Amino acid sequence: MSESGGDRYMLEMQGVGKWFGNFCALYDIDLQVRSGEKVVVCGPSGSGKSTMIRCVNRLEEHQAGHIFVDGTELTDDTKNIELIRREVGMVFQHFNLFPHLSVRRNLTLGPIRNLNLSKNEADERAMQYLERVRIAEQADKFPSQLSGGQQQRVAIARALCMQPKLMLFDEPTSALDPEMISGVLEVMVELAQDGMTMVCVTHEMGFARQVADRMVFMDSGEIVEVAPPDRFFSDPETERTKLFLSQILSH
Repeated sequence: MSESGGDRYMLEMQGVGKWFGNFCALYDIDLQVRSGEKVVVCGPSGSGKSTMIRCVNRLEEHQAGHIFVDGTELTDDTKNIELIRREVGMVFQHFNLFPHLSVRRNLTLGPIRNLNLSKNEADERAMQYLERVRIAEQADKFPSQLSGGQQQRVAIARALCMQPKLMLFDEPTSALDPEMISGVLEVMVELAQDGMTMVCVTHEMGFARQVADRMVFMDSGEIVEVAPPDRFFSDPETERTKLFLSQILSH
């Protein structure tokens, strides 16, 4: 586990490879994310973006290379996986809330089971984060009673209740109606401003310009280009990046 200039790597991927049968989904992925850094990952559909971040908390298993989260290597060891999952929050494209549980119960379940919080402590924490995502008044409703944007904010609050060191976002606005997107992005911008370490797969380039410390462009399972947002958007190095940006920014 290496460090640079006194900065701690919250996430380090070294030569990571992943195959589905004969299909190479990830090839030789090298990525380091420092504590407090915001990294936005973009690229065409099927480029390996979601697979890459799903490997970080073992939703997908990498078959080559090494992944470290806050100095702990992700291995087959179950205890190791559980430790890393406690430190990594994930927000999915589809909200993955438990439909039979109230919003409040969706948020308290993890802290009670995995962090050994009492019901009262978990409840207090749940309300704190529901207030943070501006949805506290919905605490006793069920997910089906909420809009998509509200459900996604509940999903963010649920991840925050575990007080993770690293937040992963997998296209969190792509399943939302356009008018719902801004509320979710607003919450994510605030998290970024508060110093949360974030890796976010998204096509929301306005959000990327606002919060990203670095942009990562992927294509065909590889990282093609990594650059600060200013340079990435104004002077991309590769033709593949230029083509992608010309297509996505013209919409």
